[in-house]
Amino acid sequence: MTSSLGEPNLIAITGFFLFIALSLGITYVAARRTRDPEHFYAAGRSVTGLQNGLALAGDYMSAASFLGIAGLVALSGFDGLIYSIGFLVGWPIVMFLIAEPLRNLGRFTFSDVVAFRLRQAPVRVAAATGSLAVVAFYLIAQMVGAGNLIRLLFGLPYELAVIIVGAVMLAYVLFGGMIATTWVQIVKAVLLLLGAFLLAVLTLARFDFNPLMLFEAAGDHYGLRVLGPGGLVSDPIDAISLGLALMLGTAGLPHILMRFYTVPDARTARTSVSYATAIIGVFYLLTFILGFGAMVIVGQDTIRDVDTGGNMAALLLASALGGPGFMGFISAVAFATILAVVAGLTLAGAAALSHDLWVNVVRGGSASDQEQLRVARVASALLGVLAIVLGIVFEGQNVAYMVGLAFAIAASANFPALLLSIFWRGFTTRGAQASMFTGTVVSLVLIYLSPAIQMDVLGHASAIFPLRNPGIISIPLAFLVALIVSVVWPEPAAASGFAKLERRAHLGVDE
Repeated sequence: MTSSLGEPNLIAITGFFLFIALSLGITYVAARRTRDPEHFYAAGRSVTGLQNGLALAGDYMSAASFLGIAGLVALSGFDGLIYSIGFLVGWPIVMFLIAEPLRNLGRFTFSDVVAFRLRQAPVRVAAATGSLAVVAFYLIAQMVGAGNLIRLLFGLPYELAVIIVGAVMLAYVLFGGMIATTWVQIVKAVLLLLGAFLLAVLTLARFDFNPLMLFEAAGDHYGLRVLGPGGLVSDPIDAISLGLALMLGTAGLPHILMRFYTVPDARTARTSVSYATAIIGVFYLLTFILGFGAMVIVGQDTIRDVDTGGNMAALLLASALGGPGFMGFISAVAFATILAVVAGLTLAGAAALSHDLWVNVVRGGSASDQEQLRVARVASALLGVLAIVLGIVFEGQNVAYMVGLAFAIAASANFPALLLSIFWRGFTTRGAQASMFTGTVVSLVLIYLSPAIQMDVLGHASAIFPLRNPGIISIPLAFLVALIVSVVWPEPAAASGFAKLERRAHLGVDE
């Protein structure tokens, strides 16, 4: 079964080039329409509810979802489901609290909302810092998945594989902007659902289409421990911390929040969340079957031999069920997944650097459209280089786990300030600034001191901070700092602007 691994796979290579050709075709068409910042960042606000729902699902169903969760379930059993559930339950928060106000209040980034009635420069600097930290960690996961994938299928060195992915992604972000990224996401979401569904059907066919037989086989092979909690997250506090990060982090992810500006109005934004939630829910049910299928059919030892993080479990399962040809198809789908998500992340990071920092802080909001586009493209190129470097440094980490850390930063740095700016009259510029910096710094410091970095990356025997996810400390602390600072240093101008914010948030107009 493993003889084809690490050797060139003709079907995978063909699929890669077909998707790249399709992507570049979309980019060419999009580039002709991308003439100003509104098209580059928001696709001209012309995306329909279904299109945006598919694109949201495409942005969200990343390498962590397809490769990482299947690997976690395959190696850890039932506990891998905590990521599937955690990634999904954040969407009701987005639908009921965030989607409509965000669309009505902002223009390109979530910091437009936070800064709506506050002082622009301090808020945007803090928001951009948090956004870039989230984007960096999210990029690590995608690039690690991409490097392993191309190394497995093409037989290329890991470092070269990461560089290739970075270069291709940059081509259509630089030229096509959000229009190209949206359509690439839509195509990728359809392909990914199709690939996961086929793989799940073939898996269940081995067990008479009875999932209980699959789980029973897993218990027979590896003991009942794989069917109960504790295989991945044994500490209850760590489990709560991870759950908080995954649940609240969705509403703080800059590349997800950006998508709500691509639709024409708030109602369409809410509709798109409904579509996205349904699509994502079905997909995560499928990943659970894929994980247990890989555990039983492929075997944990084989999965670990190919990649210590378990990220290639779904591809090994495809190889076992359908041979090199089917594995080639699933690999091409996974490659499409990674490219599309990396493009969305890079666009979000570029928006933070150019729209928030350059246009609104350095230039005081007076930059021309052409200057904004030029700075956005330079920012995209810098982020592409950063993605390549981070992907090489973090080789061997499980991609779902790395995305879990990105969610913790998003839930700590972005979500508290975004929520309080919309719903609390007493929220101030200093409160927003302190909350976002606290959430960003504390989450990053605790991640560095955690077993994730100290033991897994640096190889130390123990870690200073015992939890693997900092959410249970950093999220409440960000809220608390926001409350204390806002109460101690009130801002009458910010409070007086709250009535205008409420009207705009609910009605989409000032009066």
